[in-house]
Amino acid sequence: MGEVPIAGPGGPQRENGRGPRASADLIGGSAAMRAVRQTIARVAPTDATVLLTGPSGSGKENAARALHAASPRAAGPFEAVNCGAIPHDLAEAELFGADAGAYTGATRTRVGRLESAHGGTLFLDEVGDLPLSLQVKLLRALETRTIERLGGGRPIPVDFRLVAATNVDLEAAVDARQFRADLYWRLAVVLLDLPPLAARLDDIEALVAHFADARRLRLHLPPDGLGRLQAHDWPGNLRELRNFVDRALAMGERVLDTATVERLLLPRRRPLNNWAGQAPTAQLSRPSALADSLAADSVALAPLALKQLLAEAEATLIAQALAASNGTIAESARLLGLKRTTLVEKLKRLGLKAANEAA
Repeated sequence: MGEVPIAGPGGPQRENGRGPRASADLIGGSAAMRAVRQTIARVAPTDATVLLTGPSGSGKENAARALHAASPRAAGPFEAVNCGAIPHDLAEAELFGADAGAYTGATRTRVGRLESAHGGTLFLDEVGDLPLSLQVKLLRALETRTIERLGGGRPIPVDFRLVAATNVDLEAAVDARQFRADLYWRLAVVLLDLPPLAARLDDIEALVAHFADARRLRLHLPPDGLGRLQAHDWPGNLRELRNFVDRALAMGERVLDTATVERLLLPRRRPLNNWAGQAPTAQLSRPSALADSLAADSVALAPLALKQLLAEAEATLIAQALAASNGTIAESARLLGLKRTTLVEKLKRLGLKAANEAA
């Protein structure tokens, strides 16, 4: 079986949501990427639903676009939806559409994203963030291949290929009753796991060249600089590497030797209390009490109230995330690695309040 053709700079592009565009971020000769491309080549000619997994920044949307570009639906629309970015009160109208008069302010019929994907590919990113009420409606649409707009009773036929993506453990979400088991099994027809960049270090040289080419510039990467890049753990995956290249170009660097790479790499981790760009207050520095207690002599460990310290640490981290995101729940949940609904429950339990409850 052949591999998916890769479009580099100047290759085929998608315009106005139509037409093929294979992702150049799938380049690389590593075993991990060869396996990904081979799977895409085998699955793309079919209409099988594909569930893409992998850490944030590993290129799941790129893989979805490559699936679309290599499929018989390549001339049709590629409709990409970030489920985590849609406000819950607007999600149904956004996905399924709404007839005129369906709600206050609906002066005309609105075509939803499922309907817009007719004849092409529907990509649902962060599908784990889809509200439970809409999970039921999506499952029915997949089973019947029809939808009903909000406020309408007429079934509308839809024909699209579904590709979904998540960076959370959907099986764990099913166990926690945050994701429907029947929808999970409907999505997981073909599972394709995108490797983190740390698992494809042999591709870094080609990726650096590609990201620089995209800016119509060139970077020289000598062996010592390449070795330093390969020694980095890349927690942000492809997104972090792309930003690194952009940073080098913006700073006028053209040779990435070891010293230059060291200077341009961001620190591995930034403390939560630095996210808001300000020094932590005394109230927000309490989690250090846990580390101080554990680092102290065994005499100090005896009265350690673990539950209390953990609860205080949790409350502090949540407060810091809210401060860093200007009180936005969705962004705070992302920073904390939590689902929005989980964060809302924790806020209620801890008696905390977000400045922007609707977001």
